[in-house]
Amino acid sequence: MERGTMHIFGRSRELQSLAEAFHDSARGNGRLVIITGGPGSGKTQLMHEFLATLNSADARILAGTATAAERNQPMSLVGQLLGNAETENAASPHAPSAVRSPAPDRHLRDPGSHPLPASAAPPAAEAAEALLRLVPAERPLVLALDDAHAMDPDSLTTVVHLLRRSRCRRVLVVCATSGHLGALHTAAHTELLRQPHRRVRLAPLSEASVGELLAAQAGRTLPEPVCGAYHRATAGSPLLVHALLDDSAGLGPEIGPPVPGAAYRQAVLSLLHRGEAGQVRVARALAALGTPAPGAAVAELAGTTPAGTQEAVAVLNSSGLLDGHAFRHPTAAAAVLEDMDATARTELHGRIAHLLYRSGAPAVEVARHLHAADLVPASWGAGVLRAAAEQALAADDVERCTAYLGMVLRDCGDRREAHALSVALARAQWRTNPAAAGPHLEPLREAALDGELSMRDTATVLRYLLWRGDTELAAKAVATLVRVQSPADAQIVAEVEFVRQWFYGVALPGRSVPVAGLDARPRPVRADAGGLAARVAALVGGEATDESAAAVAQALQGHRLDHLNLELVAMSLLAIAHADRPALAAEACDELLECAVERRATTWRALLGSIRAEIALLQGDVTSASQGALDALGILGAQSWGVLIGLPLSTAISAYTALGSCAEAEELLRRDVPEPMFRTVFGIQYLRARGHHHLATDRPFAALSDFETCGRLLREGNPNLQKGIPWRSDLALANLRIGKARTAREYAEEQLRLPGGHSSRARAMALRLLAATCRPHRRASLLREAIDLLKTCGDRYALAQAYADLSAAHYELGEYARARLVARQAAREAEACRIESPVDAHLLEDPVRPDATESEDGSALLSDAECRVAGLAALGYTNREISTRLHVTISTVEQHLTRVYRKLQVASRAELPSKMLEHRIPKLSDRWAETHSSAG
Repeated sequence: MERGTMHIFGRSRELQSLAEAFHDSARGNGRLVIITGGPGSGKTQLMHEFLATLNSADARILAGTATAAERNQPMSLVGQLLGNAETENAASPHAPSAVRSPAPDRHLRDPGSHPLPASAAPPAAEAAEALLRLVPAERPLVLALDDAHAMDPDSLTTVVHLLRRSRCRRVLVVCATSGHLGALHTAAHTELLRQPHRRVRLAPLSEASVGELLAAQAGRTLPEPVCGAYHRATAGSPLLVHALLDDSAGLGPEIGPPVPGAAYRQAVLSLLHRGEAGQVRVARALAALGTPAPGAAVAELAGTTPAGTQEAVAVLNSSGLLDGHAFRHPTAAAAVLEDMDATARTELHGRIAHLLYRSGAPAVEVARHLHAADLVPASWGAGVLRAAAEQALAADDVERCTAYLGMVLRDCGDRREAHALSVALARAQWRTNPAAAGPHLEPLREAALDGELSMRDTATVLRYLLWRGDTELAAKAVATLVRVQSPADAQIVAEVEFVRQWFYGVALPGRSVPVAGLDARPRPVRADAGGLAARVAALVGGEATDESAAAVAQALQGHRLDHLNLELVAMSLLAIAHADRPALAAEACDELLECAVERRATTWRALLGSIRAEIALLQGDVTSASQGALDALGILGAQSWGVLIGLPLSTAISAYTALGSCAEAEELLRRDVPEPMFRTVFGIQYLRARGHHHLATDRPFAALSDFETCGRLLREGNPNLQKGIPWRSDLALANLRIGKARTAREYAEEQLRLPGGHSSRARAMALRLLAATCRPHRRASLLREAIDLLKTCGDRYALAQAYADLSAAHYELGEYARARLVARQAAREAEACRIESPVDAHLLEDPVRPDATESEDGSALLSDAECRVAGLAALGYTNREISTRLHVTISTVEQHLTRVYRKLQVASRAELPSKMLEHRIPKLSDRWAETHSSAG
């Protein structure tokens, strides 16, 4: 069967009723059958299907269709019937003249019948006679009248005459109507309904019948959920079901859930315009309202009565368009509105807005229609739109919020109010696209400096200046505003200054603005945000402890995103991560990211995603870091990132360099970056990443230049940030590459002498570089210290490199077994962070063991505790160092080693590495490896 072909489903009972009426009429008993049903219920199709069954019977069929356009044309429907008869050369040649030239003195009456209505004109009687003359001698006459409710009064009167004269004749009249025969309840209308008749009511298709229809289209039975979805969308209207099937044809051969398209919209409009004008107005009012409304309100909008509204709603429900007072599918409502003239649609929304406002409807409902009407009523429109904008933003609907605020701003004549609206609009747009906020904030620079804005709005402008890299103007503004008297205003200024100094890193020695509560030992400055700025300052500026890091993480919890400062949150997460607690930072960042995704806060997603990538880089997960940074870059455009683009770029470049993907890193370095970025900490991070890329591509002098620039910028900025940015170690590495070992040593030692408890990662990096300038024995000791620090901060990438250095040191000392043992640990760490092993392949090969057998199992020889002690001893740790790392007494260490020596049959500590390799203890004891990785 071709898709779209109309077939009868679920109408067998109705067809049987029509067949019975036909058989009665064939026996000389005139019959009238009235088919009723809502628009699109299949009345016409049922009639056609019935007439098709009569093709083999000896019957004469005359069919006609009434239209509302011809309702005022006398005898229009009867003229169709007689004209069809003439076409068949079966009608009497005098029939047309009977219609055109009525005899004024003739009155047709049957004995015992009711008097004809006064409107019964002789032409109607003569037309009825003409139709009766068309009855064949031995065959029944079937008159099929479609859309009979729209027939003209004269044709209706003619049908009454015909029925009264054909009670004992072979005549069957079938009328398909939407339930009422004409808008006016005339005497002829009443007379027709008083004639004996059979009523065939077409109810909507059941879900089972819809399933049969869909199965016929698909060639198989479809799942119940699919059938149910089609039934719910159409209420069983055959017209709508077939329209949805037509739309599904463009989606592939399989029939899935309904997806309304052009065919469905066309069917909706077809059903709509079959009704009276009042029904159309009611449908448009309901579509524009969008939500159920009292009948009186709909009647006012549609220009009808409540009773007329109820009648229209009943018809629209029967057609499958409505479910109660709401459209079954939003596509149907949209089609009804799109069908309207644009001016009429706008005017309708304006009237709805006024009606809802008068009735005390919520601001969000009134504002929706004001927006659709592009209308801001002078007395109350601005207030309603602003209230609705706030609610929209609280519901994370930034687009609707900005649309409402834009309308109010467009019609605002007050300068101060316009400034406040511009900032509110910018704050909303910043959440999804900071670049869109720029045009609203850029003109307010002078107003912010002159005190024309509220302190909250001024802070928004200053944050924009910092985001774009205008740090000097922001510093001047803060210096001016720091003298404000209000405690609340002072807290806002303090937070902005904290972000400028600590997040952007642009404080100048001797020129930075002293802000109470944000020095190395801060006092709380934002009680409503859990003292977040003060806690971050304590973490970054003071000694990093588990308690200080946990305090910052705790301050981030329990607050909505719009109650937090994005830059302050970002600084908090970075501070936790650089304080050797990357796992804690990752957990807090993931929670905030999940919230940002749920609330569609694009800017939050981008920045938090880039921070999450940076945290992954600090953990040595360079693969996740590169992908996460690229994902963050793709969320916002370059203009929206401002100077902060240096954060994801530097992370991605560093990660690609660590992976050996220098071409990808080079591609990122070719991107344009804003020049002001280099006056912030993000430019410093970018230069560091570029410098390490230069080292990886054998350009040490270019790297040296970048690292020297980093040092100069950091000395000019916030000195406390140097703990997380070890530029001196970078210079040491570059000098090593160009053969200046003495200079490299000086920079490494200078890095190690820095006060303030700088991060374990930075200290470990300095120790590795210092070790590179020392003799092998001293080098091994320094590297073991660096390894302990790297285990503390969790950087597995740097840990793999440090193990590789230590393996090389042991190899140079001739301690080949120990070198091989350490090399395997380096390979394990490299595998964990998905990079190539940094050690030579020959160190990973098993030593030749002529006396060993395949059944040997070192893990069976030693207990877990003995494995841990033996492993650390094999790497060169002293008994005291082992006791400290494993949190046991020195005596316990000695006891474990005594048993290890006896079980492995070794005489001294020097034999441990080779024996452990021989028995494959590091390879077979995963628990030993895990303990070793987390020791310290």
